[in-house]
Amino acid sequence: MMGWGNIYKRRIKVFALALVIYLDYKALQQRDKWIKSKPKKAALWKKAHERNARRVLNFMIEMEGLWVKLGQYLSTRADVLPEAYIRLLKQLQDSLPPRPLEEVCRTVEKELGKSMEDLFSKFVEEPLATASIAQVHRATLRNGEDVVVKVQHEGIKQVILEDLKNAKSIVEWIAWAEPVYNFNPMIDEWCREAPKELDFNIEADNTRKVASNLGCNKINNDNTGTKLVDVLIPEVIQSTEKVIILEYMDGVRLTDFDALQALGVDRQKLVEEITRAYAHQIYVDGFFNGDPHPVWFGKLGNFLVSKEFPHRPVLLDFGLTKSLPIATKQALAKMLLASAEGDHVALLSAFAEMGLKLRMDLPEQAMEVTTIFFRSSTIASEAPVDAFPGDIVIFSRVLNLLRGLSATMNVRVVYFDIMRPFAESVLNGVINKGPALNTQWICDTPVHSDVEAKLRKLLIDLGNAGKILGIQVCAYKDGEVIIDSAAGVLGKYDPRPVQPDSLFPVFSVTKGIAAGMLHWLVDNRKLTYEENVANIWPEFASNKKEIIKVHHVLNHTSGLHSALANIMKENPLSVCDWNECLQKVAMSAPETEPGQQQLYHYLSFGWLCGGIIEHASGQKFQEVLEEAFIHPLNIEGELYVGIPPGMSCDLCMFLVPGVESRLAALTLDTDDLKKLSGLSARSDLPSTFQPSEIAQVATSLPALFNSLFIRRAIIPAANGHCSARALARYYACLADCGTVPKRPSSSSPPLGSHTHIPKFPSTQPPKKESNGRRKKRLNLVSLCRTMMSENFDHERRSKESNGPNYRTVSGDEGSSSSSDIDHGQANSQNHQEEIKKLFKNPRIHDAFMGVGEYEHLALPKGDFGLGFKRVFSSDGSIFGFGHSGMGGSTGFCDPANRFSIAVTVNKMSWGGVTGEVVKLVCSELNIPVPRELRELDRGASSELNSARPLIN
Repeated sequence: MMGWGNIYKRRIKVFALALVIYLDYKALQQRDKWIKSKPKKAALWKKAHERNARRVLNFMIEMEGLWVKLGQYLSTRADVLPEAYIRLLKQLQDSLPPRPLEEVCRTVEKELGKSMEDLFSKFVEEPLATASIAQVHRATLRNGEDVVVKVQHEGIKQVILEDLKNAKSIVEWIAWAEPVYNFNPMIDEWCREAPKELDFNIEADNTRKVASNLGCNKINNDNTGTKLVDVLIPEVIQSTEKVIILEYMDGVRLTDFDALQALGVDRQKLVEEITRAYAHQIYVDGFFNGDPHPVWFGKLGNFLVSKEFPHRPVLLDFGLTKSLPIATKQALAKMLLASAEGDHVALLSAFAEMGLKLRMDLPEQAMEVTTIFFRSSTIASEAPVDAFPGDIVIFSRVLNLLRGLSATMNVRVVYFDIMRPFAESVLNGVINKGPALNTQWICDTPVHSDVEAKLRKLLIDLGNAGKILGIQVCAYKDGEVIIDSAAGVLGKYDPRPVQPDSLFPVFSVTKGIAAGMLHWLVDNRKLTYEENVANIWPEFASNKKEIIKVHHVLNHTSGLHSALANIMKENPLSVCDWNECLQKVAMSAPETEPGQQQLYHYLSFGWLCGGIIEHASGQKFQEVLEEAFIHPLNIEGELYVGIPPGMSCDLCMFLVPGVESRLAALTLDTDDLKKLSGLSARSDLPSTFQPSEIAQVATSLPALFNSLFIRRAIIPAANGHCSARALARYYACLADCGTVPKRPSSSSPPLGSHTHIPKFPSTQPPKKESNGRRKKRLNLVSLCRTMMSENFDHERRSKESNGPNYRTVSGDEGSSSSSDIDHGQANSQNHQEEIKKLFKNPRIHDAFMGVGEYEHLALPKGDFGLGFKRVFSSDGSIFGFGHSGMGGSTGFCDPANRFSIAVTVNKMSWGGVTGEVVKLVCSELNIPVPRELRELDRGASSELNSARPLIN
């Protein structure tokens, strides 16, 4: 037994080491201030970490006991410790010289109340293993049963508790002296869990519980058809606080490759079964071994392989287990599945649910958190998190064990594939609750009309048929909201319910927004439809594009339909570089003569519009979007083209819901995908965007567009994120010639209540044409400007003096730059009173549809007007405009009936669900059903009855 004198000496050594290391780092901090070279600074810090990590390693080897176990634990904390500590502390082995047999026997007899002769017919003197807390001997009971006896070292409890107290004191002192190095959460977790290993009754209960959970006593007699994990766990014979007797299992170590080969053990299957066992413990049971140590620690490690056929793995040592709350278990499952799917939004949601604190200064690197769990370590200065919660630390330790195990056994195991079914089983009961099992499947919001009540019944039917994952539907009639429904969940692995303000990726629906922005600039006299694009955007003049006009771009007749067509195949992430894409489009060459052939510009349309918008306005694309539509329509936070980077309160700390917390994740309707691949070619689509090509690309779209890298990119042809109520309000405004509808009173949360981020800094405008060229270009619209400038200036002065400052487009003819657009902050609460109309042109509808006096600007009988898809009735007449997106989301309006509707979905199909929704609503209102959507009606067999699925 260790006396107080020895305990005092240990305490002195602990604090002496801490002081030496502290002074070493403080001296380096002072030296660092005088060094200018960053490489030299990094080298000095690297040497200091190496030097002090070796001091810690040598100290722990000398002190043994708890310090060795603490070192092993710290070696898994790549989130808070420098690389040198992680690398060196991994060398620690929890293997000590054996304790005297007399001490062992004394403890056994005292704990069990009998002599060794009364207890055992045989007791092997040489221990199987000696670790920091206990020693293990093989023995035979008086009844002839072979067992192992684990005996706690005398006096070790006092030493362990004292060492814990010393470690806690050191950490508190460091946190006081250097607040940035606050390791209290880490040591608190250790102090809570380590003492549990000192009571072997707890280990006995844990062993029985894990064995029961894994069905170890049912492996050979299970007739239920349920596949349990095929592992063995020794039976507990007897236990006290300091002694535990377990069934002896004759096995070989995992590192004894010769013995494994002689037995004919399949090492691949062995590691896979161990992985299955841990996956079951974590995801199904929420109760797992929290102190796994690789097979090279000690003589036994946590695993053996049974010598009896079929050579099952044997799981040992359950002294420290972790019990996971249901919420944490679900979050861990979501994290694994989101990582496998590349779904950054679900991943962020999982992190938030686990209480994971993301670094405020490294929002992008936060996406790499999973590398800490599933692959590599990260130095503390670059770690994307401030600290992992205790449960997550233990979870990552288990995953590190499994990785090390496969490397030791020289096998390749795809852990995602093995663990995925167990993780899915956790979430299936939550996510796959359709309307029949979930009374809250449809969001509990007011029913605005009889047609909405009927619509909700249809949504329930479609949900029960498995056609809907998540959906929003909103419609306006005569300037009033008549439908605002949300149903389902945000993602395949994100069971949070869809809300009215959830943000859905809507693909090409975004083109209707980009087109509206161009029309808005025309209406505000910044350009004309018949201007040459090169006059606005000088770089665009290359490669024989001088005669391409703005209306050619809007009408999909510029001949640039295949510009950047291969970008998604060659390097999909290159679409994230806005400036590079604009440059490539500007340098591209047309394939057909402008105005001669209408071919869908499925990607290039967005960058063409974007380049024109930025050069004509002198502002960034998203700034114009805010000024033109977001603030006037009071849809702040519910319509983005490229979601903004996370703010400290949203992405990094999750203190309040932010943009990422409201994003829906895409998944694919595989049945519809098969139908699409068999469709024939379409003449209205370019060769690079035929159904067969789309079917190939579509399989990768959910993972690609679920990633935050793509979601944050500005892709005006395909990357809008919005709620249906924001999109429907946009089209309701366009349907009324730009008149802003009154704000709905029953919306929850209220429309426009979100903070619209980011607030753009003052930026340099894009390169402009020369003053001479600009003057010539502005002469084309000067007459209109002169006629309206007086009235416009009066309105602007009135608003500046009587109301809050908001963004307006200047009508001053003498302006020398488009950058005179006012950058004042909008006050969304008062826009309703101040902005009545977004467009001054009374014939703006004709411009949208390319009819009337604008008919000569659009190709006759084409599907597109000027930027918008024409909406045809069954008799072929044009009655509206809008735009649909790949996967089924859509938005359009019928001006004559003052009607607009938006549908957003996250289960990508080819329009069947959307078609049924729109057909019901339009039929109930006795207004025309768009021909494109009418043809997508489903028959009884749920087969698409159209050769023209909703793919643009």
